[in-house]
Amino acid sequence: MSEILNKLSGQGVAIWLDDISRERLRTGDLEQLIRDKNVVGVTSNPTIFANALSKGDAYNAQLHDLAVRGVEVGEAVRAITTYDIRWAADVLRPVYDATGGVDGRVSLEVDPRLARESEKTIAEARALWWLVDRPNLMIKIPATVEGLPAITQALSEGISINVTLIFSLERYRAVMDAWLAGLEAAQAKGLNLASIESVASFFVSRVDTEIDKRLDKLGKPELKGKAGIANARLAYAAFEEVMNSERWQRLRAAGARPQRPLWASTGVKNPEYSDTMYVDQLVAPGTVNTMPEKTLDATADHANITGDTVRPFYEQAWNTMAALKDAGVDYDDVVKVLEDEGVEKFEASWNELLESVTKNLVP
Repeated sequence: MSEILNKLSGQGVAIWLDDISRERLRTGDLEQLIRDKNVVGVTSNPTIFANALSKGDAYNAQLHDLAVRGVEVGEAVRAITTYDIRWAADVLRPVYDATGGVDGRVSLEVDPRLARESEKTIAEARALWWLVDRPNLMIKIPATVEGLPAITQALSEGISINVTLIFSLERYRAVMDAWLAGLEAAQAKGLNLASIESVASFFVSRVDTEIDKRLDKLGKPELKGKAGIANARLAYAAFEEVMNSERWQRLRAAGARPQRPLWASTGVKNPEYSDTMYVDQLVAPGTVNTMPEKTLDATADHANITGDTVRPFYEQAWNTMAALKDAGVDYDDVVKVLEDEGVEKFEASWNELLESVTKNLVP
């Protein structure tokens, strides 16, 4: 095991892998990462599945059977993705049991084409929860305005949720409100709150990518590469505010567990930056960092884990955001663009997945 990864886990950061594929599962690679790289969870998204399906022959037998049965392409995609997620959930089940259900989680996203439709998102979340039928599943619901009531409703029914595509601090606070409302409704129904887990996926590198472009146009290169980490650190400050609220304390006393902040989009996209900056600069207790394998390997090799790198830097984060505003960066426009782009990118990947399955549904 990597001493660096052990130090990261020791700081209260849960290491999740931002990838899944049938090949990774059938070769035992995921089990090895759990054993050797401190991986205690898995996240997936439409882009990951589209990529997995485009490589190798791991899906050929299932695709053939689905074609012989005449299964419609949308249901075929569900069959393929839920198969992988169920398998991954079983591989992670020992971690789930060992951590009392906190980790050992695997996430599956609702059809991203439903991101602006609350009722359809709720129906899809229920269907996927039933299809996978594993207690360590998390259903991913995007943090669009329309996604918020779906998050509340799904949690109220005992469905564990990974809230994805969070970019803005304002929306993150709305996500936490939706989460608390869901738990309160679940409590009113008499459900076991300890069995309902949730994480809030706050995207990091995409914030820098968008703001860096704007800083280049504004002639302020000295501020590049700072926004993503500052934004995430202030998200953790917002999380701490909620953890100190009376509303949360009442739910905690009833057995509820925190909705952990999850740092997503932690693969560094600018080669000029440290390839572990979104790991070693976002170390805080009770967080999750979901990493592409390339980032996981880099972290294991040379990340600089020095302790808490979030809470001591709140003032610096506020100063960074103020400097960006003074430079002419419109934060509200940035996060709107990022949310719209995020939904569009996942829709495009979903359509790519549908096209790939359609092409391969050959008896």
